[in-house]
Amino acid sequence: MKLIIAVIKPSRLDDVVDAAAKAGASGLTVTEVRGYGRQKGKTEVYRGAEYEVRLVPKVRLEVAAPDDLVGPIIAAISAAANTGKIGDGKIFTLDLETALRIRTGEQGQDAISE
Repeated sequence: MKLIIAVIKPSRLDDVVDAAAKAGASGLTVTEVRGYGRQKGKTEVYRGAEYEVRLVPKVRLEVAAPDDLVGPIIAAISAAANTGKIGDGKIFTLDLETALRIRTGEQGQDAISE
């Protein structure tokens, strides 16, 4: 099992969620976050005053997936999140040691499947 973490632009969220579901993700978690990468923030104008936004709003998705679905889910997220512009985001994959469905007590891949 793997944990897929994607940090994307908020405007791409609906498309990415739909693409991940079509690729086989049985569930995901979404968190609103702020940060920066190569963008190093951006400059905005508010009421005539210019100011620097150092931490850009992003959305973090977390998807627990069996090993055989990791590739298709990552490909789907990447394609749906891509605008071709700086700040499209990143995808990280981590080994997921265990999972437990609290309601039923199911563990491992049974806990993350439908």
